[in-house]
Amino acid sequence: MKRKFFFLIFLSITLEIFAQVSQYPTAWTLENCINYAKENNISINSLRLSKSASEQDLLQAKDAKYPNLNGTVSQGLFALNGNNGLNLNGVQSQSVGANSSMTLYHAGYIRNNEFSKNLQVQMADLSVQEAENNITLSIAQAFLNILMVQENIISLENILKTTQTQLKQGDQFYKAGNISKLNYLQIQAQVAQDEYNLTAAQNNLRSGTVNLKQLLQLPSSYEFQIMKPDTVTVEDHLNPLSDAQNQAQNQRPEVKYGELNIENSNTNLKMAQASIQPTLNLTGNISTNYSNGNGTYFNQLGNNFYMPVGLSLGIPIYNNRIYKTEIEKSKIAIEQANLDLQNTKTVLNQQVEQSYINLQNAISQYDSALKQMDINQQSYDIVNAQMKIGSIDYVQLQQQRLLYIQSVQNYLQAKYTSVLNKQIYDFYAGNPINLK
Repeated sequence: MKRKFFFLIFLSITLEIFAQVSQYPTAWTLENCINYAKENNISINSLRLSKSASEQDLLQAKDAKYPNLNGTVSQGLFALNGNNGLNLNGVQSQSVGANSSMTLYHAGYIRNNEFSKNLQVQMADLSVQEAENNITLSIAQAFLNILMVQENIISLENILKTTQTQLKQGDQFYKAGNISKLNYLQIQAQVAQDEYNLTAAQNNLRSGTVNLKQLLQLPSSYEFQIMKPDTVTVEDHLNPLSDAQNQAQNQRPEVKYGELNIENSNTNLKMAQASIQPTLNLTGNISTNYSNGNGTYFNQLGNNFYMPVGLSLGIPIYNNRIYKTEIEKSKIAIEQANLDLQNTKTVLNQQVEQSYINLQNAISQYDSALKQMDINQQSYDIVNAQMKIGSIDYVQLQQQRLLYIQSVQNYLQAKYTSVLNKQIYDFYAGNPINLK
Protein backbone atom coordinates (compact mmCIF):
# COMPACT_ATOMS: atom_id res chain seq x y z
CA MET A 1 0.00 0.00 0.00
CA LYS A 2 2.79 2.41 0.90
CA ARG A 3 4.56 1.62 -2.37
CA LYS A 4 1.44 2.49 -4.35
CA PHE A 5 1.05 5.71 -2.38
CA PHE A 6 4.63 6.87 -3.02
CA PHE A 7 4.36 5.77 -6.64
CA LEU A 8 1.29 7.95 -7.14
CA ILE A 9 3.06 10.92 -5.56
CA PHE A 10 6.10 10.39 -7.79
CA LEU A 11 3.88 10.04 -10.85
CA SER A 12 1.97 13.26 -10.10
CA ILE A 13 5.19 15.23 -9.57
CA THR A 14 6.66 13.82 -12.78
CA LEU A 15 3.55 14.72 -14.77
CA GLU A 16 3.56 18.24 -13.33
CA ILE A 17 7.20 18.79 -14.26
CA PHE A 18 6.59 17.35 -17.72
CA ALA A 19 3.60 19.66 -18.21
CA GLN A 20 5.73 22.68 -17.27
CA VAL A 21 8.62 21.72 -19.53
CA SER A 22 6.39 20.79 -22.48
CA GLN A 23 5.28 24.41 -22.85
CA TYR A 24 8.87 25.51 -23.49
CA PRO A 25 10.60 25.28 -26.87
CA THR A 26 13.37 22.71 -27.33
CA ALA A 27 15.87 25.47 -28.04
CA TRP A 28 15.22 29.16 -27.52
CA THR A 29 15.64 31.71 -30.27
CA LEU A 30 15.79 35.40 -29.47
CA GLU A 31 12.23 35.74 -30.75
CA ASN A 32 11.07 32.88 -28.46
CA CYS A 33 12.67 34.58 -25.46
CA ILE A 34 11.11 37.97 -26.17
CA ASN A 35 7.62 36.59 -26.83
CA TYR A 36 7.73 34.37 -23.74
CA ALA A 37 8.83 37.24 -21.51
CA LYS A 38 6.11 39.54 -22.83
CA GLU A 39 3.47 36.94 -22.07
CA ASN A 40 4.71 35.53 -18.76
CA ASN A 41 6.79 38.18 -17.00
CA ILE A 42 5.35 38.79 -13.53
CA SER A 43 5.84 42.57 -13.56
CA ILE A 44 4.23 42.90 -16.98
CA ASN A 45 1.27 40.74 -15.96
CA SER A 46 0.89 42.86 -12.85
CA LEU A 47 0.60 45.93 -15.09
CA ARG A 48 -2.01 44.07 -17.16
CA LEU A 49 -4.03 43.52 -14.00
CA SER A 50 -3.81 47.25 -13.32
CA LYS A 51 -5.16 47.82 -16.81
CA SER A 52 -8.05 45.42 -16.09
CA ALA A 53 -8.84 47.39 -12.93
CA SER A 54 -8.89 50.60 -14.99
CA GLU A 55 -11.30 48.96 -17.42
CA GLN A 56 -13.65 48.20 -14.53
CA ASP A 57 -13.47 51.85 -13.46
CA LEU A 58 -14.41 52.82 -17.02
CA LEU A 59 -17.43 50.51 -17.01
CA GLN A 60 -18.58 52.07 -13.75
CA ALA A 61 -18.11 55.58 -15.16
CA LYS A 62 -20.20 54.68 -18.23
CA ASP A 63 -23.09 53.48 -16.06
CA ALA A 64 -23.05 56.65 -13.95
CA LYS A 65 -25.28 58.43 -16.48
CA TYR A 66 -28.11 55.96 -15.90
CA PRO A 67 -30.59 56.00 -12.98
CA ASN A 68 -29.82 53.91 -9.93
CA LEU A 69 -32.39 51.71 -8.21
CA ASN A 70 -32.57 50.45 -4.62
CA GLY A 71 -35.25 48.37 -2.99
CA THR A 72 -36.23 48.06 0.69
CA VAL A 73 -38.32 45.52 2.57
CA SER A 74 -38.95 45.63 6.31
CA GLN A 75 -40.93 43.24 8.47
CA GLY A 76 -42.23 44.14 11.93
CA LEU A 77 -43.29 41.44 14.42
CA PHE A 78 -44.10 43.47 17.56
CA ALA A 79 -45.43 46.90 18.48
CA LEU A 80 -44.83 49.04 21.53
CA ASN A 81 -47.88 50.81 22.97
CA GLY A 82 -47.12 53.72 25.31
CA ASN A 83 -50.64 54.81 26.36
CA ASN A 84 -50.44 53.13 29.77
CA GLY A 85 -46.71 52.57 29.96
CA LEU A 86 -44.76 50.50 27.51
CA ASN A 87 -46.73 47.43 26.41
CA LEU A 88 -45.42 44.88 23.92
CA ASN A 89 -48.03 43.62 21.46
CA GLY A 90 -47.60 40.93 18.83
CA VAL A 91 -48.67 43.11 15.89
CA GLN A 92 -47.23 42.30 12.49
CA SER A 93 -46.41 45.02 10.00
CA GLN A 94 -44.57 45.24 6.68
CA SER A 95 -43.34 47.97 4.37
CA VAL A 96 -42.05 47.63 0.80
CA GLY A 97 -40.38 50.35 -1.25
CA ALA A 98 -37.92 51.31 -3.96
CA ASN A 99 -36.09 54.54 -4.73
CA SER A 100 -34.16 55.86 -7.69
CA SER A 101 -32.23 58.97 -8.67
CA MET A 102 -30.55 60.28 -11.79
CA THR A 103 -28.23 63.21 -12.34
CA LEU A 104 -29.62 65.53 -15.00
CA TYR A 105 -26.96 68.22 -14.84
CA HIS A 106 -23.53 68.42 -13.22
CA ALA A 107 -21.57 70.68 -15.58
CA GLY A 108 -20.32 67.75 -17.67
CA TYR A 109 -18.81 65.91 -14.70
CA ILE A 110 -20.20 62.49 -15.67
CA ARG A 111 -19.11 62.83 -19.30
CA ASN A 112 -15.63 64.04 -18.34
CA ASN A 113 -15.27 61.31 -15.73
CA GLU A 114 -15.99 58.66 -18.37
CA PHE A 115 -13.52 60.32 -20.74
CA SER A 116 -10.87 60.41 -17.99
CA LYS A 117 -11.35 56.73 -17.17
CA ASN A 118 -11.01 55.89 -20.86
CA LEU A 119 -7.72 57.81 -20.98
CA GLN A 120 -6.50 55.93 -17.92
CA VAL A 121 -7.18 52.60 -19.65
CA GLN A 122 -5.10 53.74 -22.63
CA MET A 123 -2.33 54.94 -20.31
CA ALA A 124 -2.33 51.59 -18.49
CA ASP A 125 -1.93 49.83 -21.83
CA LEU A 126 1.00 52.10 -22.73
CA SER A 127 2.63 51.23 -19.39
CA VAL A 128 2.42 47.56 -20.41
CA GLN A 129 4.02 48.37 -23.77
CA GLU A 130 6.85 50.33 -22.12
CA ALA A 131 7.56 47.42 -19.76
CA GLU A 132 7.60 45.05 -22.74
CA ASN A 133 10.12 47.32 -24.49
CA ASN A 134 12.38 47.35 -21.43
CA ILE A 135 12.38 43.57 -21.02
CA THR A 136 12.97 43.19 -24.77
CA LEU A 137 16.19 45.21 -24.61
CA SER A 138 17.41 43.35 -21.52
CA ILE A 139 16.77 39.96 -23.13
CA ALA A 140 18.45 41.00 -26.39
CA GLN A 141 21.57 42.07 -24.50
CA ALA A 142 21.67 38.84 -22.47
CA PHE A 143 21.05 36.67 -25.54
CA LEU A 144 23.79 38.34 -27.60
CA ASN A 145 26.18 38.07 -24.67
CA ILE A 146 25.65 34.29 -24.67
CA LEU A 147 26.31 34.15 -28.43
CA MET A 148 29.53 36.14 -27.96
CA VAL A 149 30.75 33.83 -25.19
CA GLN A 150 29.88 30.74 -27.24
CA GLU A 151 31.90 32.05 -30.17
CA ASN A 152 34.74 32.95 -27.82
CA ILE A 153 34.73 29.39 -26.45
CA ILE A 154 35.12 28.02 -29.99
CA SER A 155 38.10 30.28 -30.64
CA LEU A 156 39.70 29.35 -27.30
CA GLU A 157 39.19 25.66 -28.03
CA ASN A 158 41.01 26.10 -31.34
CA ILE A 159 43.83 27.98 -29.63
CA LEU A 160 44.11 25.22 -27.01
CA LYS A 161 44.32 22.58 -29.73
CA THR A 162 47.15 24.53 -31.34
CA THR A 163 49.13 24.86 -28.11
CA GLN A 164 48.54 21.18 -27.33
CA THR A 165 50.02 20.35 -30.74
CA GLN A 166 52.91 22.64 -29.92
CA LEU A 167 53.39 20.77 -26.64
CA LYS A 168 53.61 17.42 -28.45
CA GLN A 169 56.19 18.84 -30.83
CA GLY A 170 58.05 20.47 -27.95
CA ASP A 171 58.12 17.15 -26.13
CA GLN A 172 59.76 15.52 -29.13
CA PHE A 173 62.25 18.36 -29.48
CA TYR A 174 63.03 18.26 -25.75
CA LYS A 175 63.67 14.51 -25.79
CA ALA A 176 65.86 14.93 -28.84
CA GLY A 177 67.78 17.71 -27.08
CA ASN A 178 66.80 20.36 -29.59
CA ILE A 179 65.23 22.72 -27.01
CA SER A 180 66.05 23.55 -23.40
CA LYS A 181 63.95 22.54 -20.42
CA LEU A 182 63.02 26.19 -19.89
CA ASN A 183 61.51 26.41 -23.37
CA TYR A 184 59.71 23.13 -22.81
CA LEU A 185 58.24 24.46 -19.55
CA GLN A 186 57.16 27.64 -21.31
CA ILE A 187 55.11 25.60 -23.76
CA GLN A 188 53.52 23.68 -20.88
CA ALA A 189 52.66 26.97 -19.21
CA GLN A 190 50.99 28.12 -22.43
CA VAL A 191 48.78 25.02 -22.47
CA ALA A 192 47.84 25.54 -18.82
CA GLN A 193 46.99 29.18 -19.47
CA ASP A 194 44.83 28.28 -22.46
CA GLU A 195 43.01 25.65 -20.42
CA TYR A 196 42.36 28.30 -17.77
CA ASN A 197 41.07 30.77 -20.38
CA LEU A 198 38.71 28.12 -21.79
CA THR A 199 37.41 27.22 -18.33
CA ALA A 200 36.82 30.90 -17.52
CA ALA A 201 34.87 31.33 -20.77
CA GLN A 202 32.77 28.25 -19.99
CA ASN A 203 32.01 29.71 -16.56
CA ASN A 204 30.99 32.97 -18.22
CA LEU A 205 28.64 31.01 -20.46
CA ARG A 206 26.99 29.38 -17.46
CA SER A 207 26.62 32.76 -15.75
CA GLY A 208 25.17 34.33 -18.89
CA THR A 209 22.74 31.46 -19.31
CA VAL A 210 21.56 31.80 -15.72
CA ASN A 211 21.13 35.55 -16.22
CA LEU A 212 18.89 35.00 -19.25
CA LYS A 213 16.93 32.28 -17.43
CA GLN A 214 16.32 34.67 -14.57
CA LEU A 215 15.14 37.39 -16.95
CA LEU A 216 12.70 34.85 -18.39
CA GLN A 217 11.81 33.73 -14.85
CA LEU A 218 12.25 30.06 -15.75
CA PRO A 219 12.56 27.32 -13.09
CA SER A 220 16.10 26.71 -11.82
CA SER A 221 15.80 22.99 -12.63
CA TYR A 222 14.98 23.65 -16.27
CA GLU A 223 17.77 22.84 -18.74
CA PHE A 224 17.93 26.04 -20.76
CA GLN A 225 19.50 26.05 -24.21
CA ILE A 226 19.48 28.74 -26.88
CA MET A 227 19.44 28.27 -30.63
CA LYS A 228 22.25 30.06 -32.37
CA PRO A 229 21.22 31.86 -35.59
CA ASP A 230 22.84 30.79 -38.83
CA THR A 231 24.76 34.03 -39.14
CA VAL A 232 25.32 37.10 -37.01
CA THR A 233 26.52 39.90 -39.22
CA VAL A 234 27.43 43.51 -38.61
CA GLU A 235 25.46 45.99 -40.70
CA ASP A 236 27.11 49.34 -41.28
CA HIS A 237 24.01 51.03 -42.71
CA LEU A 238 22.73 53.73 -40.37
CA ASN A 239 19.46 55.59 -40.78
CA PRO A 240 19.84 59.36 -40.27
CA LEU A 241 19.70 60.39 -36.63
CA SER A 242 16.92 62.93 -37.22
CA ASP A 243 14.72 60.25 -38.84
CA ALA A 244 15.25 57.86 -35.95
CA GLN A 245 14.47 60.57 -33.40
CA ASN A 246 11.28 61.59 -35.20
CA GLN A 247 10.11 57.99 -35.44
CA ALA A 248 10.82 57.46 -31.76
CA GLN A 249 8.88 60.59 -30.79
CA ASN A 250 5.90 59.44 -32.86
CA GLN A 251 5.85 55.78 -31.83
CA ARG A 252 7.34 55.23 -28.39
CA PRO A 253 4.74 54.44 -25.67
CA GLU A 254 6.36 56.71 -23.07
CA VAL A 255 5.74 59.74 -25.30
CA LYS A 256 2.13 58.74 -25.99
CA TYR A 257 1.67 58.20 -22.26
CA GLY A 258 2.87 61.73 -21.55
CA GLU A 259 0.51 63.18 -24.15
CA LEU A 260 -2.46 61.31 -22.69
CA ASN A 261 -1.41 62.39 -19.21
CA ILE A 262 -1.72 66.04 -20.26
CA GLU A 263 -5.15 65.35 -21.76
CA ASN A 264 -6.24 63.54 -18.61
CA SER A 265 -4.98 66.38 -16.39
CA ASN A 266 -7.06 68.88 -18.38
CA THR A 267 -10.07 66.61 -18.00
CA ASN A 268 -9.51 66.40 -14.25
CA LEU A 269 -9.52 70.21 -14.14
CA LYS A 270 -12.93 70.27 -15.83
CA MET A 271 -14.20 67.76 -13.27
CA ALA A 272 -12.85 69.86 -10.41
CA GLN A 273 -14.49 72.98 -11.85
CA ALA A 274 -17.79 71.09 -12.12
CA SER A 275 -17.71 70.54 -8.35
CA ILE A 276 -18.51 74.22 -7.71
CA GLN A 277 -21.46 74.18 -10.14
CA PRO A 278 -25.07 73.33 -9.19
CA THR A 279 -26.18 69.72 -9.50
CA LEU A 280 -29.70 68.84 -10.66
CA ASN A 281 -31.02 65.37 -9.84
CA LEU A 282 -34.26 63.62 -10.67
CA THR A 283 -35.46 61.58 -7.69
CA GLY A 284 -38.36 59.27 -7.11
CA ASN A 285 -39.48 56.48 -4.85
CA ILE A 286 -42.34 54.08 -4.50
CA SER A 287 -43.56 52.58 -1.22
CA THR A 288 -46.47 50.86 0.49
CA ASN A 289 -47.09 49.19 3.84
CA TYR A 290 -49.27 46.75 5.75
CA SER A 291 -50.23 46.64 9.43
CA ASN A 292 -52.11 43.80 11.10
CA GLY A 293 -55.66 44.69 12.09
CA ASN A 294 -56.25 47.44 9.53
CA GLY A 295 -57.67 45.38 6.71
CA THR A 296 -56.59 42.62 4.36
CA TYR A 297 -52.98 42.40 3.23
CA PHE A 298 -53.43 43.20 -0.48
CA ASN A 299 -56.05 45.90 0.13
CA GLN A 300 -53.65 47.72 2.44
CA LEU A 301 -50.80 47.47 -0.07
CA GLY A 302 -53.04 49.03 -2.71
CA ASN A 303 -54.49 51.73 -0.48
CA ASN A 304 -51.14 52.73 1.03
CA PHE A 305 -49.40 52.98 -2.33
CA TYR A 306 -47.20 56.14 -2.47
CA MET A 307 -44.99 57.34 -5.37
CA PRO A 308 -43.50 60.84 -5.14
CA VAL A 309 -41.28 62.13 -7.99
CA GLY A 310 -39.31 65.35 -7.84
CA LEU A 311 -36.24 67.38 -8.68
CA SER A 312 -33.35 68.06 -6.34
CA LEU A 313 -31.01 71.00 -6.87
CA GLY A 314 -27.71 71.12 -4.98
CA ILE A 315 -25.89 74.45 -4.86
CA PRO A 316 -22.36 74.56 -3.37
CA ILE A 317 -21.99 77.68 -1.21
CA TYR A 318 -19.03 77.23 1.08
CA ASN A 319 -16.91 74.09 1.46
CA ASN A 320 -13.85 75.20 3.44
CA ARG A 321 -11.93 75.83 0.19
CA ILE A 322 -11.96 72.10 -0.64
CA TYR A 323 -13.14 72.55 -4.23
CA LYS A 324 -11.00 75.65 -4.80
CA THR A 325 -7.94 73.70 -3.69
CA GLU A 326 -8.78 70.84 -6.03
CA ILE A 327 -9.08 73.26 -8.94
CA GLU A 328 -5.71 74.88 -8.21
CA LYS A 329 -4.02 71.51 -7.72
CA SER A 330 -5.48 70.36 -11.06
CA LYS A 331 -3.89 73.38 -12.75
CA ILE A 332 -0.56 72.51 -11.15
CA ALA A 333 -0.96 68.91 -12.36
CA ILE A 334 -1.39 70.18 -15.93
CA GLU A 335 1.86 72.15 -15.70
CA GLN A 336 3.62 69.12 -14.21
CA ALA A 337 2.28 66.86 -16.96
CA ASN A 338 3.62 69.25 -19.61
CA LEU A 339 7.03 69.29 -17.93
CA ASP A 340 7.02 65.49 -17.68
CA LEU A 341 6.28 65.17 -21.39
CA GLN A 342 8.98 67.67 -22.27
CA ASN A 343 11.46 65.76 -20.13
CA THR A 344 10.42 62.43 -21.66
CA LYS A 345 10.95 63.74 -25.18
CA THR A 346 14.32 65.25 -24.25
CA VAL A 347 15.56 62.07 -22.58
CA LEU A 348 14.32 59.97 -25.50
CA ASN A 349 16.17 62.15 -28.03
CA GLN A 350 19.30 61.85 -25.91
CA GLN A 351 18.94 58.08 -25.73
CA VAL A 352 18.51 57.77 -29.50
CA GLU A 353 21.49 60.06 -30.10
CA GLN A 354 23.65 58.10 -27.63
CA SER A 355 22.61 54.87 -29.34
CA TYR A 356 23.58 56.39 -32.70
CA ILE A 357 27.01 57.41 -31.38
CA ASN A 358 27.51 54.00 -29.74
CA LEU A 359 26.68 52.30 -33.02
CA GLN A 360 29.09 54.49 -34.99
CA ASN A 361 31.88 53.81 -32.50
CA ALA A 362 31.15 50.09 -32.41
CA ILE A 363 31.25 49.78 -36.21
CA SER A 364 34.56 51.66 -36.33
CA GLN A 365 36.00 49.42 -33.60
CA TYR A 366 34.71 46.35 -35.41
CA ASP A 367 36.50 47.29 -38.64
CA SER A 368 39.75 47.91 -36.75
CA ALA A 369 39.39 44.76 -34.66
CA LEU A 370 38.78 42.64 -37.76
CA LYS A 371 41.96 43.94 -39.40
CA GLN A 372 43.91 43.47 -36.19
CA MET A 373 42.71 39.89 -35.80
CA ASP A 374 43.59 39.00 -39.42
CA ILE A 375 47.13 40.37 -39.02
CA ASN A 376 47.72 38.64 -35.70
CA GLN A 377 46.33 35.37 -37.02
CA GLN A 378 48.76 35.48 -39.94
CA SER A 379 51.64 36.25 -37.58
CA TYR A 380 50.60 33.43 -35.26
CA ASP A 381 50.36 31.00 -38.20
CA ILE A 382 53.93 31.93 -39.24
CA VAL A 383 55.21 31.31 -35.71
CA ASN A 384 53.42 27.94 -35.62
CA ALA A 385 55.02 26.99 -38.91
CA GLN A 386 58.44 27.87 -37.48
CA MET A 387 57.66 25.75 -34.45
CA LYS A 388 57.10 22.70 -36.63
CA ILE A 389 60.59 22.93 -38.13
CA GLY A 390 62.22 23.72 -34.81
CA SER A 391 63.18 27.27 -35.72
CA ILE A 392 61.44 29.34 -33.10
CA ASP A 393 61.97 32.18 -30.69
CA TYR A 394 59.87 31.16 -27.66
CA VAL A 395 59.51 34.75 -26.45
CA GLN A 396 58.12 35.66 -29.87
CA LEU A 397 55.80 32.62 -29.76
CA GLN A 398 54.35 33.72 -26.44
CA GLN A 399 53.95 37.31 -27.61
CA GLN A 400 52.19 36.33 -30.83
CA ARG A 401 49.93 33.92 -28.98
CA LEU A 402 48.85 36.59 -26.48
CA LEU A 403 48.34 39.16 -29.23
CA TYR A 404 46.21 36.74 -31.19
CA ILE A 405 44.05 35.80 -28.19
CA GLN A 406 43.50 39.46 -27.31
CA SER A 407 42.68 40.37 -30.92
CA VAL A 408 40.08 37.58 -31.11
CA GLN A 409 38.42 38.78 -27.93
CA ASN A 410 38.50 42.39 -29.15
CA TYR A 411 36.94 41.29 -32.42
CA LEU A 412 34.13 39.36 -30.74
CA GLN A 413 33.44 42.19 -28.32
CA ALA A 414 33.27 44.74 -31.15
CA LYS A 415 31.17 42.43 -33.31
CA TYR A 416 28.43 41.75 -30.79
CA THR A 417 28.52 45.30 -29.45
CA SER A 418 27.85 46.49 -33.00
CA VAL A 419 25.00 44.02 -33.47
CA LEU A 420 23.42 44.98 -30.13
CA ASN A 421 23.69 48.72 -30.75
CA LYS A 422 22.23 48.30 -34.24
CA GLN A 423 19.28 46.41 -32.77
CA ILE A 424 18.76 49.07 -30.09
CA TYR A 425 19.02 51.94 -32.57
CA ASP A 426 16.49 50.34 -34.92
CA PHE A 427 14.26 49.46 -31.98
CA TYR A 428 13.98 53.12 -31.01
CA ALA A 429 12.78 53.77 -34.55
CA GLY A 430 9.98 51.23 -34.11
CA ASN A 431 11.56 48.16 -35.70
CA PRO A 432 11.32 44.80 -33.90
CA ILE A 433 14.45 43.16 -32.50
CA ASN A 434 15.49 40.01 -34.35
CA LEU A 435 18.64 38.34 -35.65
CA LYS A 436 17.22 37.22 -39.00
